[in-house]
Parts: sequence; C-alpha cells; structure tokens
Amino acid sequence: MSEKPQKSLTLLDSVMLIMGSMIGSGIFIVAADMTRDLQSPGLLILAWIVTGFMTFAGALSYGELAGMMPQAGGQYVYLKEAFNPLVAFMYGWTFFAVIQTGTIAAVAVAFAKFTGVFLPMISAENYIVDSAFLKISTQQVLAIFCIVLLTFSNFRSIKTGALIQNLFTFAKIGSLVAIILLGIYIAFTKSEVTQSIWDFNRADGQSLPMLALVGIFFSAMVGSLFSSDAWNNITFTAGEVKNPQRNVPLALAIGTASVSLIYIFINITYVSSLSLTEIQNAPADRVATVLMEKIVGEKGVFFIAAMVMVSTFGCINGLILAGGRVYYAMAIDKLFFKQAARLNRNGVPANALVFQGIWACALTLSGSYNSLLDYVMFATVLFYILTILGVFILRAKQPNALRPYKAWGYPVLPALYILLAGGFCISALYYNYQYTLIGLGIVLVGIPIYYLIKTGFNQKQAEKIA
Repeated sequence: MSEKPQKSLTLLDSVMLIMGSMIGSGIFIVAADMTRDLQSPGLLILAWIVTGFMTFAGALSYGELAGMMPQAGGQYVYLKEAFNPLVAFMYGWTFFAVIQTGTIAAVAVAFAKFTGVFLPMISAENYIVDSAFLKISTQQVLAIFCIVLLTFSNFRSIKTGALIQNLFTFAKIGSLVAIILLGIYIAFTKSEVTQSIWDFNRADGQSLPMLALVGIFFSAMVGSLFSSDAWNNITFTAGEVKNPQRNVPLALAIGTASVSLIYIFINITYVSSLSLTEIQNAPADRVATVLMEKIVGEKGVFFIAAMVMVSTFGCINGLILAGGRVYYAMAIDKLFFKQAARLNRNGVPANALVFQGIWACALTLSGSYNSLLDYVMFATVLFYILTILGVFILRAKQPNALRPYKAWGYPVLPALYILLAGGFCISALYYNYQYTLIGLGIVLVGIPIYYLIKTGFNQKQAEKIA
C-alpha cells in the first residue's frame, strides 16, 4: 500500500481537471431562469461577465494559498491554516454532506436524463421498484451505475482518471466552440433577432429602484455561479501535481479564464440568435436545445443530448477524482472515517472515494439532491469568502512564509471578490431565505458533529494512556 500520493498530474491535466469539473449541464439551461428574473439580455450578459470576473479573481487568490500549501485537501487545508480546525471541518462536513456529493448526484441524473433522448426506457417515470416506501427509476439506476463506474475507474493511478478527464474535456470544449460558431453564423446571416445584447431595459417594462435591481441581479447570479463552480477542485489534488507551486496557480488562472470566456460567448450566442421570449420559455429550460433546433432542425435535439452526455460524464469524473482527496486530508486529521486515510497501491485514496460514492448514490436515490444544491449555494460562496479572507489573514500571521506565487492584484482583486460575493450572500438571504437559512443550518450542524468527534477521539486517547 502506497505511503503517499504520486505526483503524476501535468499542467495540462490540471487545466483539464478545472475546465472539466466546471463545465457540466448548467450552461445549457440556467440562462432561461436567469432571464426570467433579469428581464434583459444586457443584464444576462453582465451577470456572466461579473461571474467570470469573480471566478477569475477567486482563482488568482487561491493560487497563492495553493503555492504555499501544495498538498491534498486544498480548501480544507487553507481554512485550517488561516482559521482553525473547526472552520475547516465545517467546510469538509458541508462538502461531504452536499456540495460535492450532491453535485455528483445531480450531474449523474442529468447524464441519465439526456441518455433518455436516445433510449426512451431511461426515464424518471419508468420505475424498476415502485412501492409505498421506495421508488427507483431507470434514470436513477443509470445515474448510480455512472457514479459507481467512475468511482472504481479512479481506483487506478490518478493518471488514468486524468486521461479520461482530458478526453471528455477536449470533446465538450470543441462542442461548445461549435455552438458559438454556429450561433454567430445564424446571428449574422438571418435577420430574425430584434434585440441588442446590450439592451439593459427590462422587457416587463418595470422601472425598479437601484437597490432592488442590484438585489435581483445578485440573486439571479445563483445560476451562473453554480455553473461556474468546482474551479477549486484542482487544489484538492495538489499533492499529486508535478511542481504544484507553479502548476496549480497557473492552471487555476488558465482554466477559469478559459471557461469564463466560453460561458460569456455562449450566452452572447443565445441572446444574438434567440429572442428573450424564446430563452425564457425554453421547454424544461433547455435553451441550448432551442438554439440548435433553430439552426439545424430536429436533429439539434440529438446533438445537444449527446453533447450534454459527454459534458456531464466528464464533469462527474472530475468531481469524483478531486473530492476523495478532501476526505483523505480530513481522515489524516482524525476528523473522518480512519479508513479514508489509507492509500491503495496506486497512491489513490480509494476508501475515501468509496465513502463519497456511497453517499452520492444515496442522494441519487433520495431524489433530494436538487433541493440540497439550492440550499448550499449560499454556503459554497460563504466558504469562498472565508478562504479568500484567509489570504489576508495569512499575510499577517505568516509574513515570512514561502510564497512561490503571490495573488496578482492583491489586495484589490481579493477585496473585490469578497465585496461581490458578500453582495450575493446578502441578496440570497433577503430574496431566497427559505433556501439560504437551511443551507446555513447544514453548515452549522457541523459544529456539534465536530465536538462529538473530538470528544470521542480524546476519550480513546485517555483510555490508551490509562
């Protein structure tokens, strides 16, 4: 059994892990809900620009922390160093309870849902088990199979997982670029669009006070922020990256900038090729499907279905690959199942991957993952704020620590991220308190769990001494 993780990931692998984890199913659907809130193509594009700026600024700040602490666990380790083990555990607990596992479950179901376009037997209404206490559909079975398959495929060396990640990420980047090019073609060859992409007037004719408009703007960004999330996953695998002090910060900058630009151009394509009404009323919010149907007809449905399958499959692989490294770091600190601290002969935390896979499958069967994701988006951004605040704290606490990379734009860019992310959290608390308060509750449940674990561990140590 390997004693420490193997450093196998190159800069390219790291960039592909970031991009592959970020690009899932959100970019194909969230524009519909965002435009229903924003009522303006210009505000939609601005929301994606602000999200891209926040993501890039956050990544630059994380780069400094990754260079200082290039080890498995990433954000968990940074929070422990900047604050204390309790704050780090609250993040790790939320990460395991819903952030990573809930995302894996939701994206796996999205994969199965679009597989149903080709295989109608794969459906949320086609039940294998249908009783008063348990309902299991063919859609859930395929989602679970996907999670299990990719969990076990990552038992091999991390290089194998990275190869799968690279192949699927290249495929989905190519597909997204193809959609952008096709959208540009239709926008410039067919005079069907009556709106400007920089039209900031609300389509519903309402003239809102500036404070209300800002609040709605931040609230609508939950879709773009969720679609842009998981960019920090490379920090969880830093212990397995070659020359991590250089490659992790560089990968964060390249990966987040690339995906943010793709997302902005995809949404410019939407509003250039479709009317605001078409975007808002897309069936099941599948805006990309409406776009492709308009460009190539009914065949566009199958193109988008295949593309989402490729995108989500690669996304699941990246989430599974990275997530296990957090529980591995927690287990080393005696804050997770001790078996998760063991590496297999390939230097992979296989047990941690199993624990993650079991809970992700349970969430898939529960059908509660989508609600949990709504609850926890507030918590996710809150932990980003705390982690970036950690850059300031560690500059004061450890001024002489080795920093191979210093956050570009410090202190302005990190401060701007905290300001914008804080605006999002305040808006979420005001406009979506029914979700954010439950999300905050999930985080706070980690406090008694932490002390229960610590008390149990201390008792065992006392018994050994006695």
